Amino acid sequence: MNTLSASAGSPPSPLLRAAPYVALACSILAFCVGTSYGKQLFPAVGATGAIAYRVGFSALILLLLFRPWRAPLTRADLVATMRYGAVLGLMNLSFYLAIRTIPLGLAIAIEFLGPLTVSLLYSRRAGQFAMVAMAAAGLALLLPLHASPHALDPVGVGFALLAGLCWGLYIVFGKKTTHLPGGQAVALGMATAAVVVVPIGVVEAGSALLAPSLILLGLATAVLSSAVPYSLEMIALKQIPANRFGVLMSLEPAVGALAGAVLLGEHLLPVQWLAVALVVAASAGSVLLGDAKAELPTAQ
Repeated sequence: MNTLSASAGSPPSPLLRAAPYVALACSILAFCVGTSYGKQLFPAVGATGAIAYRVGFSALILLLLFRPWRAPLTRADLVATMRYGAVLGLMNLSFYLAIRTIPLGLAIAIEFLGPLTVSLLYSRRAGQFAMVAMAAAGLALLLPLHASPHALDPVGVGFALLAGLCWGLYIVFGKKTTHLPGGQAVALGMATAAVVVVPIGVVEAGSALLAPSLILLGLATAVLSSAVPYSLEMIALKQIPANRFGVLMSLEPAVGALAGAVLLGEHLLPVQWLAVALVVAASAGSVLLGDAKAELPTAQ
């Protein structure tokens, strides 16, 4: 009995304490690797076809997993969920259109301006303004402000900024669904996103989407980009303090840049790595300077 009591009262092992952090790291890695796989579909089905695979399969997986129809919804909740899902679909579509012409890590870095701006609006602390200024300085290093063979494509930058705007709205609209069961909101939101983007992909890619090898790659993209990150984040969020979670999520642009380099051959210039570092530092700093209600970037 004494041995059992001591064991029960002993602190968790280092392995158990590390488990939620490992889950979050795997979530970030899965998202970046899955998006890299998605980009490999572009030559065959285009960006819109790739996002049709990702969002369409993700919606099917989440609907089967959470079966959101089992819980009733009010009209107001349905409208809020559909609005949240529509923005989710536009965010994913804009992001994939951005990475057609700019590297993955840089697109993620630019997109992070969305949640950073939301954090500023909710906090209004002086330090938050400094963090947004730091992120803006990083963005300035990436903008095609002068003629250069290394300048980023302005259309791609524009789509990344649009994805960031949608990410910010996704956070704001998502707050309106927090009273619903998490699985129900996410599944219905992704289903709405599929209604928005899948027809665009079908119209543009056509019968190419029916190739079995591409379907398998599209399914892998959906699983790694959405199903796995959402599931692992749900585990991590229950055990990691909000500030630590936000700081770790801020590493996503850097992980995306590394995944792009390894899987897609997108090797960044030193000045582009500096821009990514500024955005990562700004995002982490924004979380650390924020309060307990600060909005955290999560898987897309």
